[in-house]
Amino acid sequence: MNRAPRLILPVLLPTLLCSVTSFAYAEVETKNATAIEQITVEASPTANKEPVGTFDSPVSNLEYDPRVDVQSRNMAEAQADVTIRGGIFENTGFRVGSATLFDPQSGHYFAEIPIAPQMLRGPAIFTAADNALYGVNSSVGTVSFAWKPISTGGSVSLGVGSNDFNLQSLHAGVNIPLDGITDWQLGVEGEFSHSQSDGSIDYGDHDFTRASSRVQLVGPDSQTDLFFGSQEKFFGWPNLYTPFGVNETEDLKTQLFMLNHKQNYSAESSFEVSTYYRKHEDHYVYSRENPMSFEAFHQTDVKSLALSGRHAYSTSFALNYSAQFINDSIESTTLENNFTSRNYYKVSVLPEYQMALESDQHLTIRLGAAFDDTNRDDSEISLIGDITLNTQNSDGTERTVYLSYAQASQVAGYTAIGGSDTGGLFRSNYNLERESTKNLELGLLLERQSWRFNSAVFYRQDDNLTDWTYSFDATSARFANPVDINTSGVEFLATKHFDNAEIIASYSFLKKSENYGAADIDASFYALNYPDHRLTLAAIWNPTDILEFRIDNEWRKQHENTLRSGDDDALFTHLTLKIMPPQIKNLFITLAADNLWNESFQEIPGTPGRGEQYTLSATYSW
Repeated sequence: MNRAPRLILPVLLPTLLCSVTSFAYAEVETKNATAIEQITVEASPTANKEPVGTFDSPVSNLEYDPRVDVQSRNMAEAQADVTIRGGIFENTGFRVGSATLFDPQSGHYFAEIPIAPQMLRGPAIFTAADNALYGVNSSVGTVSFAWKPISTGGSVSLGVGSNDFNLQSLHAGVNIPLDGITDWQLGVEGEFSHSQSDGSIDYGDHDFTRASSRVQLVGPDSQTDLFFGSQEKFFGWPNLYTPFGVNETEDLKTQLFMLNHKQNYSAESSFEVSTYYRKHEDHYVYSRENPMSFEAFHQTDVKSLALSGRHAYSTSFALNYSAQFINDSIESTTLENNFTSRNYYKVSVLPEYQMALESDQHLTIRLGAAFDDTNRDDSEISLIGDITLNTQNSDGTERTVYLSYAQASQVAGYTAIGGSDTGGLFRSNYNLERESTKNLELGLLLERQSWRFNSAVFYRQDDNLTDWTYSFDATSARFANPVDINTSGVEFLATKHFDNAEIIASYSFLKKSENYGAADIDASFYALNYPDHRLTLAAIWNPTDILEFRIDNEWRKQHENTLRSGDDDALFTHLTLKIMPPQIKNLFITLAADNLWNESFQEIPGTPGRGEQYTLSATYSW
């Protein structure tokens, strides 16, 4: 059944559509004689921020975010392939502070981040020049988070739901001024969350636990965060990675230790230093009924040091820069057929020149380059540049037009280069070369008092992109193969504010042409798994002080794929009703539903889609 009209009609009502490129959060700065106070106003592209089937994580509700496309197994918090602008999961990086968090085994585990979202700002989505400047081994886009200041307070949540779902979550923080030291504060924050259920479909059960904590020191011009987080996740899913009708499972354990320091040393200059250690363990079982038939154990260790910043030499000239070093290693029962450790180096410099054309117009030109290298692969120098014209009118309205050209590169993970190339479920390819991307983009941003409109049109060339493919002559395996792909796209995103409501709508279009250079490739699991058309519509409505409604909708027309069973179009809805009884201050009760129409759409070809989920939860905050 074609469900397109069910979403198209309400989407057309606002008639405002807006882009995806830089719509993340707006920062407003106010100044006084002694300090700079920064106030951050977050403009979310979705109505809901918390998921329905588990506790929230940095990847939660990104499946309704028009700036990214999440292809999940079980649910986004279980295993999420996060793609941007038609790329694949390994083209998208996750950045916290100045550092890109990395898993060398596979991009399937990039989103395994044991940080409570209450500790983070964002996400901001970097594409084009910003991704080329700040992203590491993520050639298409980066999902970036910043550390929030700790505030005194906390919350406790309990939830139940369909499919024997239950949830418990506790978060608390305290911020203490330091005696005798003006404008310095010490903060401590901790969080614990757990959820489990039988799953929205048979054999889709999960059991998740996360504990995270940090200590923060804030001064008049600096913020230092010391963080440690750990999470354990068990989940199952039929055809999790293979198309053979078996009930597969994964057992994941992730630990992250991170130190971050951000320093402002003038009104226009700052730098940020981040270092982390990440350990990730994966126990994959092909068949839970017969676990000895095939299982694999992997452990990856990553150490990294990163620096980024902006130094203003004058009101017209500044230098943007970023650098990161990453060292990884892997211990695996299946992925040690090539090398088992690698060092990554990236340095980016982007000089910036700004000139005033008129009193209300400014032209900004940025032109620079990035250098990528590893001790296992060839190095590459990439060009980065953009030109931006910004007009700020006396009535408070603003218009920004930009043209960007950016190159970026990356190398493939161990699943693609370190497994067997002759047998097994996943066939590696030892001849994979460094991937490179060229992106040309034109964008327009309009801002008014009550609405915002952002649009972009882009053309991207991906050379030697690593894809996983399928052949009818070898149906028992997936193969890592390089492909050259040209992608054209258009994006629109708009938000409109009313007195007691907000509406967010978006549309995106993608078109690809591919060349695998081989005749025995019959289907693609990832590079050609993308929506030709995608619409989102979100709304927040507060009819009274007691009630709040939030709804996110996504309709997509997916590109036809031989491996997909069922329809190529789908409509997903996430609906939340929040009740705030006046008799008990700081208590709210939430009724939530996800996949309200019980879509069975296969987000990844051959892998069953998630089922519907309903929950009832109560949260008390202080």
